[in-house]
Amino acid sequence: MFSRLGALLQRAVETQEPSFDLLEAFTEHWKGLTHYYLETTDENTPVKETDIPWRLKQMLDILVYEEKQHPAGETGPCLEYLLQHKILETLSTLGKAEYPPGMRQQVFLFFSRVLGQVQHPLLHYLNVHRPVQADPALVLPQKLLQFGSDALGSASEKEEVQFAAVLCAKIKQDPALLTYILEGKNLLTGSPQGDAGSSQEESLATNGALTASPEPDRESSVCDAPCASLAGKPKNSVSSSSPLRKENNLITSLINLCKSQKSRVALKAQENLLLLMNVAQQAAATYLVQNSALCCLVTDHLCDLYNAVPTSADPADILSLERVSWRLQNNSADEASFPGKGSLDAFFSWLDYCDHLVKEAHPVVADAVTEAIGEKLFQGILQPQLLQMSELGILTSTAMLTAMVRQISASALLRELVTFLLGTERQPEAITDSPQQHLLRSQLIEHCNHLSDEISLATMRLFEELLRKPHEHIVYSLVLRNLEERSYILHSQPGQEERSTHEQDHCEDTFFLGLVPDEAKTSSYVEEAGYDTYVHDALRLFQQCSTNISSWHWPQAPKPLESCDPQAVFYEGHFLKVLFDRMTRILDQPYGLNLQMTSVLSRLALFPHPHLHEYLLDPYLNLAPGCRTLFSVLIRVIGDLMQRIQRVSQFPAKLLLVRKQLMGMVPEEQMDHMTLFQGVVVLEEFCKELAAIAFVTFAPESPP
Repeated sequence: MFSRLGALLQRAVETQEPSFDLLEAFTEHWKGLTHYYLETTDENTPVKETDIPWRLKQMLDILVYEEKQHPAGETGPCLEYLLQHKILETLSTLGKAEYPPGMRQQVFLFFSRVLGQVQHPLLHYLNVHRPVQADPALVLPQKLLQFGSDALGSASEKEEVQFAAVLCAKIKQDPALLTYILEGKNLLTGSPQGDAGSSQEESLATNGALTASPEPDRESSVCDAPCASLAGKPKNSVSSSSPLRKENNLITSLINLCKSQKSRVALKAQENLLLLMNVAQQAAATYLVQNSALCCLVTDHLCDLYNAVPTSADPADILSLERVSWRLQNNSADEASFPGKGSLDAFFSWLDYCDHLVKEAHPVVADAVTEAIGEKLFQGILQPQLLQMSELGILTSTAMLTAMVRQISASALLRELVTFLLGTERQPEAITDSPQQHLLRSQLIEHCNHLSDEISLATMRLFEELLRKPHEHIVYSLVLRNLEERSYILHSQPGQEERSTHEQDHCEDTFFLGLVPDEAKTSSYVEEAGYDTYVHDALRLFQQCSTNISSWHWPQAPKPLESCDPQAVFYEGHFLKVLFDRMTRILDQPYGLNLQMTSVLSRLALFPHPHLHEYLLDPYLNLAPGCRTLFSVLIRVIGDLMQRIQRVSQFPAKLLLVRKQLMGMVPEEQMDHMTLFQGVVVLEEFCKELAAIAFVTFAPESPP
């Protein structure tokens, strides 16, 4: 504390009327500050070269000292003077004018310190003494927020985020403050809420409920119409065709600061926005959703960042990105590693923030943000891109979607994404189903069988990423709903179920391992390709998968055949049909595509559902006419392979050479039937993988 103030405070303590001396000192500093504007002629002198910062500091110290001399809750004369003479409002006007240069920062600092150090509830204007009741705008911070962050890179960003942090901390302590900070205007019209607002104000005065206080209109801009329906819960309060108004308030200020080029400012703003959205009170959360452009602003920024990713971005580069954390600063040295990396990092960082927001925010806020992302990003941007005809566009958007699936972990946001991709249908599929029932799902599955092998591979990679997510509807929609009635089994065979169960005890010894003929086996010539390795890997993945689905309440045994519908017509479903059709062409497809296809099938076989295990891994099923299983498809592939072996001279030697080339053991050479040999290598490894999965599935208690 400076010497002059110290002398004043000392005299205040020694006199009989300390409050008079404090008020005199307070008014002296305020008049000294205002006289600067009357006397100065140089408009370019920085504020730090004037006595304004010092006077503001003295005024703050006096307010803090005065408060300590009065009983809790009692307003001292200096504080009343500050309120009655509209000092806060005047300072906000001076800050907006940025005169003298740097005044904006000083005003932010003063507001932050007053709200942070003065314990009196300044933001509860109905609870303060008469001067505040006469003009409630005196203590509301909206005017200060209006001129904050009017341009990115503003010199006052550090002070603005500090001020916003104080407000968020106050709201966290008392959610009822939210209405005062956000203002009580009707956001569709920008006008006061009229009589309803007045009656709510009276209600607040008596019971502390959240209200909307009437305020004068001010300049607003129009937000996208789709957000109106999102902010309008309940639906009858907002028309989806009405434009939603944006306002300059705490929400818009924080969102703007989140976009700051200064990483520390952006991080601080994001942390405080999270704090605000985690408000504990249900009414406050509902008010935040219905009476602010929060959902629009968060989602618009996400969409803007998505659209900023160059259309020329390499899908391989997109998929090479590691999962991004919004809390970590971008590594500038990494920016030039490939074109567009900075834009990708920015998008996935904000996506991770949205994902974290949905986890941490009040459920009302989380659901609203999730719905906004679903409408504006998933349906508004991604769906048209995924359904386009351009192969390059499909590849890029599929890669982006795959990376997004990998990034998202919040259950509500994951549910929104799964519904967007697969729909909500739970009934078994029929071969006569129209693709229009869920066009996107149908198109994505068809992309797995696209004329472009690159699109097929990219889309199957997407489905494998989906199958890794802990969401029951994914595997149910793609496969399980078609296996419910076990109509792939010939019901007329008595004792069929018992025989199948009995044979399962031995299937790990006689099944997939012996499927590939000896002349097509080469893994024994390569180190670290033994069966034991597959078993250990399968056991680890099976246990991990079992843990992930533990809350899904899947049955432990197949549905009894006698309770299944004998008239049900079996259809494996669109997804398995495409995969099985692809499997029949394994000897003619590129190596990478075959690896991805078998990886998806292996992932499906790992799910511990008795119907999946039976259909994908049991070779002893007595199939109903016209039905096929994974085993029956493989039998056909092996039959085709046996015929081809006879037509290729020195088949085993050439096959071994190709395997060694794939393992990097010998240089690559061009030869005939390269695709055939690569397909055989994948086929052998896939059969060993299935055998290992069958072993840990049917006899998990006996790993080698």
